[in-house]
Amino acid sequence: MAGAQAVFDPWSPDFVADPYPAYAELRARGRVQHFEPSDQWLVPHHTDVSALLRDRRLGRTYRHRFTHEEFGRTAPPPEHEPFHVLNDNGMLDLEAPAHTRIRRLVAKAFTARTVERLRPYVEDLADRLVRDLVADGGGDLAARVAEPLPVAVIAEMLGVPEADRHLLRPWSAAICGMYELNPSAGTARRAVTASREFSGYLRELIAARRAVPGDDLVSGLIAAYDEGESLSEQEMVSTCALLLNAGHEASVNATVNGWYALFRHPAQLAALRADPAGLLPTAVEELLRYDTPLQLFERWVLDDIEIDGTVVPRGSEVALLFGSANRDPAVFARPDELDLTRKDNPHISFSAGIHYCIGAPLARLELTASLAALLRRAPSLRLAAVPERKPNFVIRGLRGLLVEV
Repeated sequence: MAGAQAVFDPWSPDFVADPYPAYAELRARGRVQHFEPSDQWLVPHHTDVSALLRDRRLGRTYRHRFTHEEFGRTAPPPEHEPFHVLNDNGMLDLEAPAHTRIRRLVAKAFTARTVERLRPYVEDLADRLVRDLVADGGGDLAARVAEPLPVAVIAEMLGVPEADRHLLRPWSAAICGMYELNPSAGTARRAVTASREFSGYLRELIAARRAVPGDDLVSGLIAAYDEGESLSEQEMVSTCALLLNAGHEASVNATVNGWYALFRHPAQLAALRADPAGLLPTAVEELLRYDTPLQLFERWVLDDIEIDGTVVPRGSEVALLFGSANRDPAVFARPDELDLTRKDNPHISFSAGIHYCIGAPLARLELTASLAALLRRAPSLRLAAVPERKPNFVIRGLRGLLVEV
């Protein structure tokens, strides 16, 4: 079998612009293929990705069972420590029992009732942002609507003062750069600086809430207590950072990717405009599937696994290709077509298993609110310029999305 690098090139602008034809070729080549440049095993099929997300022989970390040396891996450079302390203590990068304990405690302060209570705020904010965009005759949909909405919502939940919210997006962007394949030294330096600054800010916020509790998620995390267990300060800092980063990165990119897809499928957009109430629920799911905001999710192989006769040994890293899984014809009829009426839509854009996105209900609320506001207030919204893709592969988005009303 020819190497996966013959078709999979995540550093190529052409590939980043449209990776889906390459995914089709990867799926045709087999169920698992080694990718030498990042030393990962690529898994492109929906059934395998879905199963491995639930397979406890894989993990987001291996440190709960092995040292770096025992696992055949090299410890991160000491200068990267601020990033790893922040990142590695969040529940997304932990396994049981630490993950189980933290998620249980966080869930107490992140309930469906909490999300539903935010609905009027989210819908009102989306409407105001769109109203301002329309008043100006258009502009950058990313900067004017897609970014400020989820940043404001998660900041409101956490109790971050409005005056400080401009800090969050740059910190998040710098930190998320480390989730790309083989990040550069410059990317690492920016992530370390952002991690240090973000952690310091969150420690001050937590101290303020300890002194004067409020009706916010940080106060809830401080108060969260279950069977004699609570969150350490580092766990609270890492949890808040995770919620802030993951809580808006996916929503921002889902919004701009989704609208760009709609502009390229005018018949689908026309149908959505004709029946927004009827189509919005399935449209949100289809837009998440069609151009997935998170293209790849990594897992460590804690015990040997076998995929279609290929043994992937302990110590390996698998790259679960969400973008490919969401276009798998074995699961989705006409997977390369945007179909806003699609009912059977088991996309995995929010992951699966114990690491299923705890913020999925909030993300769906934000996407629905912004779509509804734009359909209502800007019924003739149109693309003003072909957008430029961000160079990132793993976290898929656009540099901007210029629109006219």
